[in-house]
Amino acid sequence: MTYTEFKRMHIDLGALGAEGGRNAVRYTCTPKGAKIFGWAGVDGIHFCTIKVFGETIFSVSPMNPGQDCVQPLARDMGDFLRLLLACGDTAALEQAWQWDREQFEAFVRESKANAPHEVIDMVGLKLKLRPMRDPYGYIHNLQQNFD
Repeated sequence: MTYTEFKRMHIDLGALGAEGGRNAVRYTCTPKGAKIFGWAGVDGIHFCTIKVFGETIFSVSPMNPGQDCVQPLARDMGDFLRLLLACGDTAALEQAWQWDREQFEAFVRESKANAPHEVIDMVGLKLKLRPMRDPYGYIHNLQQNFD
């Protein structure tokens, strides 16, 4: 699924940590050519595609130091949504770069216990998507192999 296809569906991901908004504030670390589609609601964290990288989804975390403020999260919107279904919130996705597997999985267990399961189920059913099987492995593989 592409970002454009997802946008046409008018699905609100706010309950999963990616609130929409037309008045997107750009930070000095927001990449040029970024199309912001969601906000975490804390510390200026936002999610976007970047024109020169096609459909790849990135998190932008203005409070992170130096080069760590922009991280690739998913190859496309479909994978981003599958990661959200697996983790229950964008917080785990945005912070995965700094954790080992054990830390990530502990955070996801806690997040999933408090996740809005009705929203997760609705997104999965409406889009005919299943949760990502190994979200930590997927994210770390993408980030390690990203230039």
